[in-house]
Amino acid sequence: MKKVNPYIILSTILLMFNSCAEETTPLKVEVYETSARGNQLTKITAFTNSESAKTIKLLPKEKYQTITGFGGSFTESTASLLNKVSKENRKKVIEAYFGESGAKYSLTRTHINSSDFSLSNYSYAPVAEDMELENFSIEEDKDDIIPMIKEAMATSKDGFKIISSPWTAPPWMKDNKAWKAGKLLPKYYDTWALFFSKYIDAYKAEGIDIWGLTVENEPLGNGGNWESMHYTPEEMNIFVANHLGPQLEKDGKSDVVLLGYDQNRDHIEHWADVMYDDPKAAKYFDGIAVHWYRSTYEVFPEALQYTHNKAPNKYLIQSEACVDGQVPRWKEDNWYWAKEAKDWGYTWAKDENKYLHKPYVPVYRYARDIIGCLNNWVDGWVDWNMVLDRKGGPNWANNWCVAPILVDTEADEVYMTPLYYTLAHFSKFIRPGAVRIGFENENESLQVTATQNPDGSIAVIVFNPEATKKEITLKLGNSSTNISIDGKAIQTVMIPK
Repeated sequence: MKKVNPYIILSTILLMFNSCAEETTPLKVEVYETSARGNQLTKITAFTNSESAKTIKLLPKEKYQTITGFGGSFTESTASLLNKVSKENRKKVIEAYFGESGAKYSLTRTHINSSDFSLSNYSYAPVAEDMELENFSIEEDKDDIIPMIKEAMATSKDGFKIISSPWTAPPWMKDNKAWKAGKLLPKYYDTWALFFSKYIDAYKAEGIDIWGLTVENEPLGNGGNWESMHYTPEEMNIFVANHLGPQLEKDGKSDVVLLGYDQNRDHIEHWADVMYDDPKAAKYFDGIAVHWYRSTYEVFPEALQYTHNKAPNKYLIQSEACVDGQVPRWKEDNWYWAKEAKDWGYTWAKDENKYLHKPYVPVYRYARDIIGCLNNWVDGWVDWNMVLDRKGGPNWANNWCVAPILVDTEADEVYMTPLYYTLAHFSKFIRPGAVRIGFENENESLQVTATQNPDGSIAVIVFNPEATKKEITLKLGNSSTNISIDGKAIQTVMIPK
């Protein structure tokens, strides 16, 4: 009888074991797509398969930032428009943003005093030299912003956070005595700090909790076109370290998140250095807020990474973005998928900066920016106005912009633009407390990000800016599935726990 080599037997067994271990099992997924072809957060169940499919491998053990949320802003312009549509359409809009069937917004913003997206200039402290703010009142918000917030709160199952931002202090506190530009006079630092505290109390009395504050919207100014107030980073540190921080602390409001800067990303590295290198100020700053207006295509990844690395345990929130410098296109979905939009910088930027303001595709700008922000440590992303009219207002400064939902108050019509569905791909499926996870993406033409929700489910966002359909093999551990994404489309792939 021929003797069998035991090493051959052992090798065969190990080979069989490894082959079994490497066998993949089907990965269960739900896929939702918005596309230039007409899908609107549509559930997709039929896919094309190809041997040339590129792999996206998920790496849930690689963990990055915890997500605060996604959403849009309560402005007087938005809230006043909802007062002019029918109750049915008002409810439709609120449900679209905050309901279980809608985008489920979890992080929002509103303005303290008036902004350009108000119906007029106003302040909660209109009486000059009222140093103790005895005449402070939020009466101006009680017929529009506050009712909208309350209705949103009643509609939202999980609730949402609110960040509040001032565009300017009352003119009587400023060196130029004007709504536009100028600086806060040092003799009013204590009064302006008290103003924030009173604002939080006044909203609390209405049943609304303010989760966070930014010290100033666009402290570098806006060209003097609408409400603004200027700070250098050193001046903001002085105000926060010696006045605002201690005032909130004294009044038992230390749990309110305080964010500095609140303007475009190209200056955040310098602001992060000044804010966080000053121990007295850094004690009160919980993070930095940024905007996207510096470029129509550039995310500034290096600046975002630098800011995160400067203070890894602090918030980094994108607090404002919109298609600006444009009158909205009414019921023209194709325009939102076309490279025809131009921002303010297309005509106003200095010659050496015009390259940053190329014509762009609105849907692409949103998808690219949110994915880019997430992949570079941003933990929250907030759009600007939730609703505007067909003109891109109302706006007392004639600063027309686009919102994801547009309304025609005379005809009582609502138009959900493709931007609404684009935002919902993130806000509806990536929930507060989710953690961004790692991935490997073989197809460089696809932009990808992935998060794991608190309930264990995984949300994968895939953006295909090219015209051709792409086939994908999605892998998680030893499980995989083959899917495809249409050309000019964004998908959310949900993997249950």
